[in-house]
Amino acid sequence: MAHNLNYNSNTQQHSFFSVKESAWHGLGQIVHDYPTSKEALQFAGLNYTVEKRPLFTTHAVPQPDTEIIHPDIAVPDYYATVRTDSNAVLGVVGQDYKVVQNVDAFEFFDAIVGGDGIQYETAGALGKGERIFITAKLPNYIRVANDDLIKQYLFLTTSHDGFGSIIAAFTPIRIVCNNTLNAAMSQHSNAIKIRHTTKAKDRLAQAHEVLGITNKLSEELESIFNQWAKVRITDVQVKQLIQRAMAPSKEVLHNVLKGVQDSLSQQFTGMVDQVYRYAMSSPSQQTDTTKGSVFGAYNAVTGYFQNVRNYKNDEAKLKSIMLGGVAQLRTQAAFDLCKNFAIKGQDAFLMN
Repeated sequence: MAHNLNYNSNTQQHSFFSVKESAWHGLGQIVHDYPTSKEALQFAGLNYTVEKRPLFTTHAVPQPDTEIIHPDIAVPDYYATVRTDSNAVLGVVGQDYKVVQNVDAFEFFDAIVGGDGIQYETAGALGKGERIFITAKLPNYIRVANDDLIKQYLFLTTSHDGFGSIIAAFTPIRIVCNNTLNAAMSQHSNAIKIRHTTKAKDRLAQAHEVLGITNKLSEELESIFNQWAKVRITDVQVKQLIQRAMAPSKEVLHNVLKGVQDSLSQQFTGMVDQVYRYAMSSPSQQTDTTKGSVFGAYNAVTGYFQNVRNYKNDEAKLKSIMLGGVAQLRTQAAFDLCKNFAIKGQDAFLMN
């Protein structure tokens, strides 16, 4: 897979760091101890600032033999966002757009638990530095039965190009590294979005209050996953659940529900087979907690998207899993199906 990590020609390093584990094609810095927020900013190459600069266009002044181009016509109400260390133009924004500096994102994490207990695991910049991301591990775990400890993370991404909001999310996944699973919660939001307005920095500073949902989500997930670990499911039922969860459209789902197998595309059936093989053969699926359980069925779908599926590049993987892409939609569908099966058993598959 190709990567889209920012390369800083001044430092001759890629803008990424990871604690202990290699990721992003082995690029970036691997550190052995958890850094402070200030150190993480430095390791990830995020210690740059962004500013808004006026935009200008050109006009031509006719001359006898040629035209002279003068770049002195101001573009009203629009600005370029510029990285000050390299003068790279990252995007075009309106007058109300507020730059949220990279250092502000790290201060947000420090504020959540007062800087005590949070551990920065990965951070980096994409493209020219227009998008950054941070993953930090929280001190507690989600415990499923006796043999599964699921780490808890906070994930933040923000951009400097005028596209998208600041997103802060709770997730049991270490971004851009192979790990356990990507949890989705029905009827709850596991993320907050903050627009780049003049009050964005103030809202970012207060966002840890909104992210009090992490404790609630953690408790609910632990309860749900432990319940699922006790609910048995046959191999045939696992296959049925995977088919329903992976259906890309209502039409395909209708054919799956009606058992019209001949109308299903080879691409879809091949993908279902891959998830099923992962469910049946992956070592992580053979523990007492996962094998033959609804929790294992859910873990198979999330594990497929994290560990098996091929993506165009690591940024595409990030968007698919965390930013509302296909992986997030399918794992949400798997979550809903598992929740329904845990209550109704085989009867859950009889409902359209």
